[in-house]
This record gives sequence, structure tokens and C-alpha cells, in this order.
Amino acid sequence: MTTRPKLAVWKFASCDGCQLTLLDCEDELLAIASAIEIAYFPEATRGVVAGPYELSLVEGSITTSDDADRIQQVRAQSETLVSIGACATAGGIQALRNWADVDDFVSIVYAEPSYIDTLDTATPISDHVEVDFELRGCPISKAQLLETIDAFLHGRTPNVPGHSVCLECKWRGTPCVMVAKGIPCLGPVTQAGCGAICPAYDRGCYGCFGPAESANVHALAAWWGDLGVGDDDVVRALRTFNAYAPEFREASDTYAR
Repeated sequence: MTTRPKLAVWKFASCDGCQLTLLDCEDELLAIASAIEIAYFPEATRGVVAGPYELSLVEGSITTSDDADRIQQVRAQSETLVSIGACATAGGIQALRNWADVDDFVSIVYAEPSYIDTLDTATPISDHVEVDFELRGCPISKAQLLETIDAFLHGRTPNVPGHSVCLECKWRGTPCVMVAKGIPCLGPVTQAGCGAICPAYDRGCYGCFGPAESANVHALAAWWGDLGVGDDDVVRALRTFNAYAPEFREASDTYAR
């Protein structure tokens, strides 16, 4: 009898949405479970099969010293480690603390700030351990998750696009909202994966999947300027789900000055 590889799903600072993408696979989940043993997944079951694990999916950013220690332990017992979602790959919304004093937030939010032990910054998994593959998105794409698991099972590199959302607009026949309607859109600098949902409803892309390959954020900001968008609004647009991704971070710092 062939032993199925063991899968572990780990959570750090996050909303759980990317983990839920695995449960949302529904019909495909039975096929996944028949090919891979879901050994550790607190979101779905209290049962735990001890490691090591052939594949670990890690959601969330590192925001506490305990997190920083625990991700080292996860890496040590994981043959392949894939970070999933904007929090794990770019720090997520919580990385907005990186431009401020976290103690100010703690004092405002918590009645007893002295009980809170947190780091000054929220950082992606790759800042702490070696990551074998990053799966972008807020949340991740179900299709891309299935592709990544299938690629692992067959010993190949996941076929996940690096091109921009603009190509997805072309494929579904959606007119460019910036050209046709003057609506600011992050699609030209954002990695594909969502199916260009927002432009299909006459809304600009919000950058959920982070920077595309060779993203020229400064050129896009100049185009936004021609549409009447000020520097402050450029900064706000870049500082959302993937604010601490290097391309978005560098550009937002430039326009925040």
C-alpha cells in the first residue's frame, strides 16, 4: 500500500480566508483527500497526525516573537513549504503598522496594553524562513491552490501566472476601465488570479494578488495623475492587502514624501 504524503496547514496572523479556500474546493476536496493525507489542519479537524510533513501550507504574517519562533519549527518539519495569501507573502493588512508606531495602536485598541506582546512590524514568511513557493491573493485562488497541490504531487513547478490582470480583462472581453471610463485601476501592475472581477463591474482593480512581474508602478502612478489622482490617493491604493510587497512598498514610500 502506497503511503500518501502528509499535508499540514498552519495559521499565523490572518483572517483564515486562505485556509477556507481549501475547504471551499468542495467537489475537488475528496480527490485531494484521496491523494494526500490532511494530517494537520485545525480549521477543519481536531485530529492531528504527527510530522514531519511532506507539504505545508502557511497562512498569515509574523507579528509576535512567538510567531517568529514557531515558523522556524514549522520549517524544520516541512519538506516543502508554500506560503499562501497576501498576509503570508507580503505581510497583509497588518503590515500597515510598519509605517507607524505599533504602541500607538495598542494603546488605542486594548483596554490593558500591558498584556499585549507584539513585534513592531508584521512581515511575510519569507523574511524568516526559506519558502519553496508563494501563492498570492487575498484570498488565494481556488484554481491556483489546486494547481499548486497537483504540482507538488507530480513533482513539478506550479503553473501560476505572473502576468497582469490586464490580460484577464482581455480574455473575458472587458474594456479597459482606465481607457474607456477614466477609472483608476491597479490592474496593469497586479498579478492575475482573480479573473479580473472588479473591472468587469466597472471598478478598478484593488491589487489583491500583489505586484505582477516587472510591474512599473511609477508609470501607472503617472497615468493616474493624468486622471486627476493625487499622490495621497496613490499611496492609499498601494497600502492595502499587499502594502509591504517590495514593488508596492517602494512606490508608496516615494509618493508619501
